[in-house]
Amino acid sequence: ELAGTPPAADVYAGSRRLGVVYYSDDVAPIPAYSGHPVRMLIGLDTEARITGVDIVAHEEPILVVGIDEQALARYTRQYVGRLAVDRVKVGGESREGYFTVDGMSGATITTMVLNRSIMLSAHQVAEAHGLLGAQGPAVRAGNEPDPLLDPTWQYVWRAKRVETLVLATGLVFLLGVLVFQDWLARRPRALAAIREGMLLFTLLFIGWYALAQLSVINVLTFLHAFVQGFRWDTFLVDPQMFILWGFVAVTIILWGRGVYCGWLCPFGALQELVFQLARKLGLPAFELPQIVHERLLAVKYVIAIMLFGISLGSLEQAARFAEIEPFKTAITLRFDRPWPYVAWAGTLIVVAAFMRKFYCRYLCPLGAALTFPGRFRIFDWLRRRKECGRPCQTCASECEVRAIRPTGEIDANECHYCLDCQVTYWNDRRCPPLVERRRRSERRRSWRDAPGADDPQAPPSGAVPREEAAGG
Repeated sequence: ELAGTPPAADVYAGSRRLGVVYYSDDVAPIPAYSGHPVRMLIGLDTEARITGVDIVAHEEPILVVGIDEQALARYTRQYVGRLAVDRVKVGGESREGYFTVDGMSGATITTMVLNRSIMLSAHQVAEAHGLLGAQGPAVRAGNEPDPLLDPTWQYVWRAKRVETLVLATGLVFLLGVLVFQDWLARRPRALAAIREGMLLFTLLFIGWYALAQLSVINVLTFLHAFVQGFRWDTFLVDPQMFILWGFVAVTIILWGRGVYCGWLCPFGALQELVFQLARKLGLPAFELPQIVHERLLAVKYVIAIMLFGISLGSLEQAARFAEIEPFKTAITLRFDRPWPYVAWAGTLIVVAAFMRKFYCRYLCPLGAALTFPGRFRIFDWLRRRKECGRPCQTCASECEVRAIRPTGEIDANECHYCLDCQVTYWNDRRCPPLVERRRRSERRRSWRDAPGADDPQAPPSGAVPREEAAGG
């Protein structure tokens, strides 16, 4: 029976005491990525050495579907033989006074939380149940902070401070792009270079390096947190995800969900870059008929609602069905998964080479979920003219995700905020109303500059030259 504070059970061989076993969440219930602690059965011998770590239960999406049992076992075996008073860090450069264990690819934050749960609980149980013996309490030199005494999120933020600074810098830059979008739209070459650079930054740094790919599971976890008791620690434990979600929350209110979908989604960036590469290689591009396109737009909303319903019964089960998102395979685990998952992600990428952002437009439950808060958008930054859609269809035909209705309105629920329509809006050689305005101005200048322009019998300023009137 478990006894004591914190609770643990003595283990005997006959009358000889071998040590204790306990559950980590009974001692250090540190919320992990899912918002719930991971339950581990941990053994300590009489010299306060860890004899084994067995993960009993968890709701971590990356561990439910993504990390196999062998990888988990390899990770936990690294703690066998470690003293409860040891300082253990996950990955990175070696540091004096610390033991380093290898993390699990694609589960950096989860492994950091597991490490903290194991070592913090081991220290507390060993001290409370008289196992430290000659080892004495944990002792820190001088004024060096003991990471076991700090909140978990502070420990993680310190470990990720460089990545956090780079991400914050990139987001501030993007904020500047959004604020000065009219100025940039008048300089299409600069805007195109900035957009391509941001897509590469999103894919390479935010996605494949920082692993900060948002998911519909994050949305469901957030909703469950309000029902079961909101704790900031749950969301602060991953600094990149926290900053990114905070930025997305602000931009949804100001610009709509298109900022994330068009600029900050790593898988979306991957699809867009693949599509652009396919055009450079001369591959054909296809689009669905308008009536089919309009019907398929509803599919992602159906998927999002179904996942929400499943999560009410089990967030773990919802994480399994959320594998319709290729994010974990293509971004978080960098295609290091069993072949069915790789085949699904690869198929979507191949389709994206011929049909721009097919997954984003028709299947993405995260994009669907972001449209709901997007309805509270307080500004409309995308400029339109009275001629848009009546009769002009230039922007509608150029829109990369067909988010402009035939009547000229921009559908904010589908817009990816690429700003192509704004480039056209300011271009007097592409926007028909501006083209006509420019031509009238040029005709007036041609009459003013023509010989005899001061002749009182010269044609009025609005007259049309004879050859132009004849269609010449």
